[in-house]
Amino acid sequence: MDSLARSLRGHGLPHPICVDIAREAIEADDVEGAHERAEGFRRSLLTDVVNATGVLLHTNLGRAPVAHRQAATAQTVEFDLRSGARGSRQSAVGRLFARLCGAQSAMVVNNNAAAVLLVLAALAEGRDVPVSRGESVEIGGSFRVPEVMERSGCRLVDVGTTNRTRLADYERAVSSPDTDVALVMKVHPSNYRVDGFVEETSIAELATLDVDVMADIGSGLLDANVPWLPGAPPAWSAGEPAAVQAIADGADVITFSGDKLLGGPQAGIIAGRADLVERCARHPLARALRPGGLVLRALQDTALTYLDGRAATDIAFWRMVARPLDELEASATAMRERLVDEHGVDAADLAVEATEALPGAGSAPGITMPSFALVVRGDHLAALRERPTPVIARTRDDRTILDLRSVDPTDEAHLTAALAAIVGTDGDGATAPRS
Repeated sequence: MDSLARSLRGHGLPHPICVDIAREAIEADDVEGAHERAEGFRRSLLTDVVNATGVLLHTNLGRAPVAHRQAATAQTVEFDLRSGARGSRQSAVGRLFARLCGAQSAMVVNNNAAAVLLVLAALAEGRDVPVSRGESVEIGGSFRVPEVMERSGCRLVDVGTTNRTRLADYERAVSSPDTDVALVMKVHPSNYRVDGFVEETSIAELATLDVDVMADIGSGLLDANVPWLPGAPPAWSAGEPAAVQAIADGADVITFSGDKLLGGPQAGIIAGRADLVERCARHPLARALRPGGLVLRALQDTALTYLDGRAATDIAFWRMVARPLDELEASATAMRERLVDEHGVDAADLAVEATEALPGAGSAPGITMPSFALVVRGDHLAALRERPTPVIARTRDDRTILDLRSVDPTDEAHLTAALAAIVGTDGDGATAPRS
């Protein structure tokens, strides 16, 4: 047992894990498979990968890439330096996001589902909340609006139809003697779009009602004008709800994700009228849903990056969005030439092609952005995943597509090395056979 466990140390696992794996292998009469078991365990751990799928906010790959480091020191999570007394963990980050959204106040919880749950529990428990039938949606991970509302303790009132909901539909629900409406809720569908004979009620129209308006804008675009990028807003962002405009149009409270278009860590932001945010902060669920110091510090860094005007260069998602198309083509072309000239890849097996990348994570559904990719003959997904730095790509028509829009330039060396090993002469000394 000890000898087998020690032989597994080369997989980079702690000794107690190696002992467990050795014991399992011996009990299964599979000593020869112990190393395969150890490698399987190692690869089950969270691992850095290269995202070459062309989906910038890939849910399975952690959505927005975030670089955050902090020293192992104490920090003022709940300590007020001015008074020397206990402070609020929401104070600093809340002020920053209130400023970014143009709201009176803001607070943070651990994801947007939690934000929606907390707002409804704090502001509408035991009362009615009208929602358009076309917005009573299910989002990834089985986040279903009716079920979240039920768990919050409020009552869903369906209004309108799947494709058309007018202000009059909400007015009837609010004025009905059979309802006790606490607020109306508008939900961004996020991961689907209905086209054709459709009509929805805007936040500005809902703000004319004699009740509070909650807007779950979902993806976390801060400002529809995207002022941190040069020039006009990206075409794909048109129609995406944004925090600044939602507050300006009259939403009393909004919720959105931190790890989508905001480009920060997983979190849920609640912003809006100060008295409503305060009621959320005082609710018992707020303690259960609060983030820790790591998330708060990463969100603070994200907020300061926007306020400093550095989002286009310092936030990975917007850096990918802003990368010029001709630069992507030039990078793909240079990589192809290097693979053909230096690594023996057959030129007929490797092409540079224009592609369409996606924002992803339910942001701007159905909308794409232009990109370029390296396209390799054959399905090499499994081999790419087996690389020391795994590469995640996609296939179509028995061709492997590595889209550069979602790849950081510093990771392009990993793509070159992976392809050189898989379809070049770097791996087994011979070019891979054609499919």
